[in-house]
Amino acid sequence: MNLGGGGCSELRSRHCILSWERLHWWLLHRHPQLCFPFGQEGQMIISLPESCLLTTDTVIRSYLGAYITKWKPPPSPLLALCTFLVSEKHAGDRSLWKPYLEILPKAYTCPVCLEPEVVNLLPKSLKAKAEEQRAHVQEFFASSRDFFSSLQPLFVEAVDSIFSYSALLWAWCTINTRAVYLRPRQRECLSAEPDTCALAPYLDLLNHSPSVQVKAAFNEETHSYEIRTTSRWRKHEEVFICYGPHDNQRLFLEYGFVSVHNPHACVYVSREILVKYLPSRDKQMDKKISILKDHGYIENLTFGWDGPSWRLLTALKLLCLEAEKFTCWKKVLLGEVISDTNEKTSLDIAQKICYYFMEETNAMLQKVSHMKDEKEALINQLTLVESLWTEELKVLRASAKTLHRLQTAFT
Repeated sequence: MNLGGGGCSELRSRHCILSWERLHWWLLHRHPQLCFPFGQEGQMIISLPESCLLTTDTVIRSYLGAYITKWKPPPSPLLALCTFLVSEKHAGDRSLWKPYLEILPKAYTCPVCLEPEVVNLLPKSLKAKAEEQRAHVQEFFASSRDFFSSLQPLFVEAVDSIFSYSALLWAWCTINTRAVYLRPRQRECLSAEPDTCALAPYLDLLNHSPSVQVKAAFNEETHSYEIRTTSRWRKHEEVFICYGPHDNQRLFLEYGFVSVHNPHACVYVSREILVKYLPSRDKQMDKKISILKDHGYIENLTFGWDGPSWRLLTALKLLCLEAEKFTCWKKVLLGEVISDTNEKTSLDIAQKICYYFMEETNAMLQKVSHMKDEKEALINQLTLVESLWTEELKVLRASAKTLHRLQTAFT
């Protein structure tokens, strides 16, 4: 089994291996019945007892509990968890959670942590989400400062130096990238926001692979968080779990990495690009766009390994309807073929859009390459962005081949 997702070279260092060994000993010491069975398909990978999970219950039972209980308005579950992580990290050797904290990344590579000039190199849709994510965390920090100030009696140092933006960002990323889902619960001392997150030491060291399937959930009968796999593995082989059927932009945004040969990888087509190569003289264009929007066909239009998605082709077929065929738009949404002309025109435009994206992707790869030569301090961040564009180019090339094959039917 590998020791974690992201930054594998660091995790192979002697320091991190020793940290992992201490974590293993710590977990077994806390719960002697901790189960790490390995076997055949369908068997359990890990069963982690509830007592080993870091939840809001953990926080409220700690020295922070009295401060959380009396604070009004009640802090959110996320704020409680973040505060505990920052405080325990500050405690250093005095923290009972030190073995776990030691194996957590010192920094993260989610877009919210990247330099603005690197974020500007992301695909437009991802860039917008990254900027929204950054604004959310900044607002989260600003709205939490009064609560942090109330904790001053617990510390000798000024709380502003402990609960800094960088410290809170680290805690937020830790939870966002590593937390598992628990059944929602409600506490009077916390806000009404869903309390569903738990950090699971050891379990979150398992790497992601899009090609495996797992069943993960908290077992109310055994009071343990359990992961079972439907895949087989051999002795001494790394065991993977799957974070979900996510494309690379989602993996980058939420977890800070890109999966090579990801079967769920895709390239998103925006509304602006969708109509870029359509006739500007089409008097029915606004009505067609309105129909697509009303029926949910204006978003999540993609190119994938198998070519343009059904949703993308359907949207293009409707947009390509000739004036005399416009009344057939419902049949288009139902997947019916209107005419060979409509089919061919939509494929031609899909190909033009695909080629447009390929040119854009190649241009961005060149831009990233030049910046890597000029900005050595950002080499790791730029390499990650480069890998995202590289994977998208592979998808586009595969789509282009599929489109060429489909077009041959009309020649």
